Amino acid sequence: MYAIAAVVLGGTSLMGGKGRMFGTMIGVLIIGVLNNGLNIIGVSAFWQQVIQGLVILVAVLIDVIRSKRK
Repeated sequence: MYAIAAVVLGGTSLMGGKGRMFGTMIGVLIIGVLNNGLNIIGVSAFWQQVIQGLVILVAVLIDVIRSKRK
């Protein structure tokens, strides 16, 4: 799940297309900072996954909106 989240957050479209290594690295950084921050403030593992899922969902929705505008 972390790999998919990183790729999607990095800007790779789930609808097809090309991704870039730099974008994926930024996605990995975002996921890592998010998970570490949630651990530091004491959020349970369940809620961490819920929050990560919401972040992925938002990234996918943004991707769908961007692809429909083209």
